[in-house]
Amino acid sequence: MNSATPTHALPLDDRLLFQARFVSRPNRFLVVCDSEECGRVKAFLPNPGRLLELLFPGARLYLLRNDENATQRTTEYTALAVERENRPVLLHTHWCNVMARQLFDVRAVPGFEDMRVVRQEVKAGHSRFDFLLEDDSGPCYVEVKSCTLFGNNVAMFPDAVTARGRRHLLELADIAANAGVRCRVLFIVQTDQARCFMPDYHTDPDFADAMVAVRDHVPIIPLPIAWDKRLRFRIAGTPLPIPWTHIVEENRDRGAYLLIMRLEAPASLTIGSLGMRDFAPGWYIYVGSAMNGLNARIARHRRKRKRKHWHVDYLRDAADYVDCLPIRASKRLECSLAHELGARALNAVHGFGCSDCDCPAHLFHFPENPLHTPAFHQRLQRYRMATP
Repeated sequence: MNSATPTHALPLDDRLLFQARFVSRPNRFLVVCDSEECGRVKAFLPNPGRLLELLFPGARLYLLRNDENATQRTTEYTALAVERENRPVLLHTHWCNVMARQLFDVRAVPGFEDMRVVRQEVKAGHSRFDFLLEDDSGPCYVEVKSCTLFGNNVAMFPDAVTARGRRHLLELADIAANAGVRCRVLFIVQTDQARCFMPDYHTDPDFADAMVAVRDHVPIIPLPIAWDKRLRFRIAGTPLPIPWTHIVEENRDRGAYLLIMRLEAPASLTIGSLGMRDFAPGWYIYVGSAMNGLNARIARHRRKRKRKHWHVDYLRDAADYVDCLPIRASKRLECSLAHELGARALNAVHGFGCSDCDCPAHLFHFPENPLHTPAFHQRLQRYRMATP
């Protein structure tokens, strides 16, 4: 930690904290872990996000034993943080508000130096907001969000569709415009590696649209945070800039996508004009694009019952849908993506999905789920987190 910058600690008992290795995530709020101290355990995960770029097999988790006075859960443990590139990233969304309260109390948040906390969990309009602050100019509603998605020097929020988050933005803007009460959104960015902040318009374009729409009424403050292995934190600089022009230009219904499928058993399939092809079991990534109607194209790939038009329709009939990852962009990216994936795949299906370009293939076979490999997410982030 930088000794010139004040550090803060979460108010928890270190004796209840230990480390474990991530094994699996049976559902959104439960993780299975292995630890030297307790063996295999299940832990409550208070974070509904996808967290795909964090929860890899073997990732180091910081678990907290629930003390005997805590609210009883079905598990004895709670997942507090995970390491990425040897640094902790806070997962526990409720502790993010604890962090914010500490920073507000010591007047450390830029733009809030003269404000004091009046109360927390404040009802206004149709929602509850995290904080009501006040200074000589009057009250200010503040909603706090924890940002754990980052890479390529960019931080993004959310990592999963959040109708609630969008509603918060719009209601804060309504309060500010019609009631004349100041409103702000504080994003606690759980890394010091980001140089700018954007809404994740690839994952939730509606949230991104809302953020752009409210920016004149609701200041957006992305605050970078640095952590050490003792789970101490500090503010890691001034609020991150937001490239609004880039967001408006790129958040449209167009771009490329990665369709991930799984084939349980070997299959011989007739693929339209390609004829009969043999497919080994495993995971397949199809690289496609739709420069007009990306959302509809992805929805079509989710369905099995449809008229067959593209090569991938024939494979989709036999394979299970795993995921489809959009990359919204004003430029055509599919051939560049296909080139990168082809360099890492077990093999490419020659001629598949590339009849209108010079690529050897747009379908690639992997022996393991690519969503569980850091290298795949690093490549994805280079495209999703590109800035001008």
